[in-house]
Amino acid sequence: MSESNAHPRRLIGWLVFLLPLISYLAFLGSYPLFDVDEGAFSEATREMFERGDFLSTYLDGEHRFDKPILIYWLQALAYLVLGPSEWAFRLPSALAAIGWSYATWQFARERFGVQTALAALLVVSTAIGPFAIGRAATADALLNLWLALALFDAWRHLESGRRAPLLRTYVWIGLGVLTKGPIAIILPIAVTFLFCASRRQWRTWLKAISDPIGWVLLVVLVVPWYAAALGIHGQKFIDGFILKHNVKRFTGTLEGHAGSMFYYVLAVPLLLLPWTGPLFAACRQIRKDLATGVRRYLWIWAAFVVVFFSLSGTKLPHYALYGATPLFLLIAAHRFDHGRTWAHAIPPTVLFALFVIAPPLLGFLAESDAGNAFYRAQLSRAMDLADWPYYAVTLGALGLWLALLSSKATGTWRKMAFAAVLQVVVLTSTVVPYLGEVLQGPVRDAGLAARALGEPAVRLRFDAPSFSVYAQSPTPSRVPEAGGLVITRIDRVPETGFDTVFAEGGVVLLRKRVE
Repeated sequence: MSESNAHPRRLIGWLVFLLPLISYLAFLGSYPLFDVDEGAFSEATREMFERGDFLSTYLDGEHRFDKPILIYWLQALAYLVLGPSEWAFRLPSALAAIGWSYATWQFARERFGVQTALAALLVVSTAIGPFAIGRAATADALLNLWLALALFDAWRHLESGRRAPLLRTYVWIGLGVLTKGPIAIILPIAVTFLFCASRRQWRTWLKAISDPIGWVLLVVLVVPWYAAALGIHGQKFIDGFILKHNVKRFTGTLEGHAGSMFYYVLAVPLLLLPWTGPLFAACRQIRKDLATGVRRYLWIWAAFVVVFFSLSGTKLPHYALYGATPLFLLIAAHRFDHGRTWAHAIPPTVLFALFVIAPPLLGFLAESDAGNAFYRAQLSRAMDLADWPYYAVTLGALGLWLALLSSKATGTWRKMAFAAVLQVVVLTSTVVPYLGEVLQGPVRDAGLAARALGEPAVRLRFDAPSFSVYAQSPTPSRVPEAGGLVITRIDRVPETGFDTVFAEGGVVLLRKRVE
């Protein structure tokens, strides 16, 4: 390579290397918290400070056993530094996603080389699924970090027999159990078992899962908080966390999140947008990959996650991301094994077009009979909030993409890389802040209005925990007292006995009259 070509290539390499910082930190606090999950995690963290209790989590004054403690502790640290802001609540997830990205890069660098490592880093930093959870105040990005580290180090042990990566695997599993529970144990054990079984390396697997020092590390990390939670809450903790949010989540449908057996077969390509075309291209190489140790391991990892969660009664799209890390690596490894450019170009083209037409589409839904009156009222502001910068950015992005697509001077992989980076720029700067204002702006504004009044409120058939975050007060669900504030939906306002204090979109803040 000539020196004149080396400098631009080195610059591009550095820009790609810094991409996770931009993808996961840019405009992180520029839109309201999304309900229900972001609001619930954030309010539970805020109530830790209000109650002075950092061992248990509560939401609007009620026990919250959905997840273990680690994500709340990390959010609490950010809260101490930045205060009760969107930035603070989302920062642990953003940092976890950045760590996840660089862990993937390092693993690829060791196994596939520098250029493939940069390609893998590009994919994990721009795919829409990681982008979503890496910028959300939930536990999912953190769990994905621990799972990636655990399964990367498990491979390092299987490959070399060294004990250090095996002991690190136990540490990552322990942190995963503190983040989301037993799934952090199930995935590494199952994936390594299936790989070793495919090689008839039974003794290797049995020896790895029975390391005494590893188990000591795991127990030291996990047992203290779980023992404290059990001691404090007793049977409520068993019923709430173990039985409801783990056993029932797998064996039954929790909170209405059902789906067919093919749910994740459809979800994975969508979660990897705009890399759907390269994903299908990589899938065509499965048979050849199974002859290579590390690639076989990666396909087993991805396949197990899809099959395991397809058997689960409760289905949520982000569960598939537990098996996305190996797909990032395989897409990068097969980046030149692509078919026709037009097939790869369809998903990003459709996505950029959807960005442009989102406001009129949401406005149309607001005027239709779709959904219920609350959501139609929320969407009724969509056209008003879409100002000229929104259309300038989204139309400009679509135009740039179509112009590049028509060029014959750029190869398919570089076109996809451009689409992915452009997607991140448009989402972070324009589309996500816009959707946040449409869907959550009224809840935030109602919470700020209640805070300005200096009065606590109660909820009336309305589940929007971010209201409590912005109101800086728990909002229990109970019958309001005379003269008290009530937050509810526009389609659930009582016919008599209340005066409107605040109304925006589908959100209404009421005061009960004193009779």
